[in-house]
Amino acid sequence: MTDQGDTPDDLPGKPTSASRTTLSHIMTSHDTNLLGTVHGGVIMKLVDDAAGAVAGRHSGGPAVTASMDEMAFLEPVRVGDLLHVKAQVNWTGRSSMEVGVRVMAERWNESTPATQVGSAYLVFAAVDAEGKPRPVPQVVPETEQDKRRNQEAQIRRTHRLARRQAIKELRERRAAEGYED
Repeated sequence: MTDQGDTPDDLPGKPTSASRTTLSHIMTSHDTNLLGTVHGGVIMKLVDDAAGAVAGRHSGGPAVTASMDEMAFLEPVRVGDLLHVKAQVNWTGRSSMEVGVRVMAERWNESTPATQVGSAYLVFAAVDAEGKPRPVPQVVPETEQDKRRNQEAQIRRTHRLARRQAIKELRERRAAEGYED
């Protein structure tokens, strides 16, 4: 559901800061897995929620999750942790956007700095009322860090497209050889 082309020229670009957001949530016993730490799926939902808000803000309307790349869990999250999910648009195409997300955690009752506990990259497609792709404004990186993130996002996009093409070709080759998957 992602696009292949360049960003339309008729939409004015938006700076990275225009849609950047932080979602904060305190983790409770309802969020835990069998090990007593916060379930990865709970964190993934918060990541998707924050990224979706950013994609909707940037595109000026509905956007749907097309893919999630490189969800990394760096440290366990515990009950009582205050989770901060920070998201921003890193790259835009014609109708798609890559949103980078950093997950930070701090103890709710301590004044120690937050620790990074996870990160992810999600691709969103902006859609109209009929669910068809619609154009998005180009993201305008503002800082050197934003520019680096934009360049890295372009590398990830190239890899996603190459991987998708290689898998398609493998399946076609296997089908031609008579294998049923």
